[in-house]
Amino acid sequence: MNRSDRQEVYRSDQVQHEARALGDPTRHRIFRYLAEAAGPVGIAELTDMVQLNHNAVRQHLTVLKEAGLVDEQVERRDRPGRPRLLYRMNPDVGGSWGTEGPYELLASLLSEVVRNGSTPRQVGQLAGRRLARPRPPGSRTLDALREEMVAGGFRPVDSPAGDGCDFVLQRCPFVEVAANDPATVCQVHLGLAEGVAAEVDDGAVVGLVAKDPRQAGCCISVRMRENHIPAAQQ
Repeated sequence: MNRSDRQEVYRSDQVQHEARALGDPTRHRIFRYLAEAAGPVGIAELTDMVQLNHNAVRQHLTVLKEAGLVDEQVERRDRPGRPRLLYRMNPDVGGSWGTEGPYELLASLLSEVVRNGSTPRQVGQLAGRRLARPRPPGSRTLDALREEMVAGGFRPVDSPAGDGCDFVLQRCPFVEVAANDPATVCQVHLGLAEGVAAEVDDGAVVGLVAKDPRQAGCCISVRMRENHIPAAQQ
């Protein structure tokens, strides 16, 4: 069996695993809720939604995680108290099981570039403002950007800087397209990051160091202007 055949068998097995996990109506409901949520969701919110106890919801989440449909993360928090476990749809399954994937978003943005005659970066900036997920008061720009990059399938790794942060992207979800036209695709995503940052805090300065998408390692840099007060806090 050659490599292509092995990959096909693996994918077939994975689809069956996912289908079995989603065959339970409660698990399917939890998956859809996470897919449509504005950000990561805690167990308490899920128990309220499905009207089951915590243990039952945890068991359903375990099945979804083992099927690769859901990601688990530890809450980032600055206040006292034990961080919660949070859950979100695995970005790698975006575009399947009735969910919107990153390629659907990219296709709509590229269509907008052609239709309106705007630059890829300008289209990305406007889309970033539209797509920025609702954030509670006092939310950090860096957290908002991180969540959007994770949701887009980029797998960012933080590298803190004194006046901000660099996010090294461990994966490009648009390898084939970006390799053929990096000037367009990378500028769309720079614009998206700028738009999200501007919507959360218009004092953030966002930059991009693009690398070969086939090897990943692109870097989104975010720097906060000194003495700037976000518009939402003024």
